[in-house]
Amino acid sequence: MNKLKIAKTISTFTNPPIICIPLFFIICLVLSFENSSFNFAKFIVLELISLVFASVLPMAIILYWAKKLDTDSDISNRQDRFMPLIVGIISYFIGFLILLFLNVDNFLTALLLCYSINTGVVLLITFKWKISVHTTGLSGPVGALILLLGPIGALFAILYPILIWSRVTLEKHTMAQAIAGGVQGFFLTVLEMYLFINLFSFDVVAMTPLIDCIYYILAIIFTPVILGILSYGNFKNKKVLFIILEIIGLIIFLVFMPLSVLAIFVLISLTSILISLYAGEDYAWFKVLKSS
Repeated sequence: MNKLKIAKTISTFTNPPIICIPLFFIICLVLSFENSSFNFAKFIVLELISLVFASVLPMAIILYWAKKLDTDSDISNRQDRFMPLIVGIISYFIGFLILLFLNVDNFLTALLLCYSINTGVVLLITFKWKISVHTTGLSGPVGALILLLGPIGALFAILYPILIWSRVTLEKHTMAQAIAGGVQGFFLTVLEMYLFINLFSFDVVAMTPLIDCIYYILAIIFTPVILGILSYGNFKNKKVLFIILEIIGLIIFLVFMPLSVLAIFVLISLTSILISLYAGEDYAWFKVLKSS
């Protein structure tokens, strides 16, 4: 299988309504454990609501709209994305209202509201710029998993640099658009979850402290952002500069943050470097790593 086919496969399975199926499944599983016992009825309700309103309905409108416009399933043209995004906003908000009415789980209730708000932010950005919905769609549920599981949730962010490569390689997004989608999704999800939970006085399961969530996000985005900046900038000795910045980052994470955050930083950095080397000379990050 050549690189384009691999990139296409990754892109297909990380389409937001698709990637949210396994990630929301894990979220619903975690939320259904109460006092060391598993509430199967609660899991079924949470899973059905998240499946319908975070996956099935958004995917249905994407496929319908792509067919109607005779375009690809990514709806690559920025101007064609408004209707699917609007339907997504409505779908997530309906899911939020249903969960709010049923009072089944406050965490998932707040998360679907985050989804609706974040999709609205993407819609506003899309008027001027084609930010990556794929990386935003990945970072949202991963942000939720960080809130629930801390470093274990952050492990899923290993997909972030891989997805950036996929979207850039397929020429669906620029490097900046792919990176920005993830940065936005991680930060907005975590900050909004804390905001909405406090605003609505939701009683939720114990969450990872906000400052630790921010540490994990910084560990996730550090190397992709550095590689992205060096890719665009007219810097001399990019490879040396990258090494220096990575060493500085390593020292900061080692001295000021928990070891679990350091581990995530190392994992994402290694993944970013390996995917760059695999991508080859046509990939901007590779050029940074191989520059003299």
